Amino acid sequence: MNSQDNYFDSEFNPQSRYDNLEHIEPEFWKKKKLEEMNKEEWELLCDGCGKCCLNKIEIKGKIKFTNTHCRFLNCNNCLCRIYEHRFEVVPDCRDITIEAIREKPRWLPKTCAYWLLDNGYDLPDWHPLITKRADSVHQAKMSLKNRNTISESGIKNYENHLIDWQDL
Repeated sequence: MNSQDNYFDSEFNPQSRYDNLEHIEPEFWKKKKLEEMNKEEWELLCDGCGKCCLNKIEIKGKIKFTNTHCRFLNCNNCLCRIYEHRFEVVPDCRDITIEAIREKPRWLPKTCAYWLLDNGYDLPDWHPLITKRADSVHQAKMSLKNRNTISESGIKNYENHLIDWQDL
């Protein structure tokens, strides 16, 4: 098991992803298409916002976000507590693939680096790859940290939890 295998575990220090990037091509996201990125580059694109872990429902052909999140989301660091096993434990957990990024209707938040790059935009100035600080997503208030969210456990009617945040 390498250090990347546990980087979303509760003991994981998110900053460690950005501390030693000398072996990564600078601004690789400007030089490569998503399809050309290796696994490490792909994972580095995730800003750790946690928004993809919000439950969503489709209403009249549009994806609507709720303020309910997956029960395995750690709201202190906005990372998955079971990242390496998420697909085994949560059958409807979605993998961020090229197909998922391009899926219509869009279910990723509009601040998602994968979606932004695939649609011709650059990374926002608060993205950890730009700042080299994992907490910059939280400081910019672009993550779920300190937001009014609740665990999905026990939720029966997601329609009662719809939200319309600007960054979704």
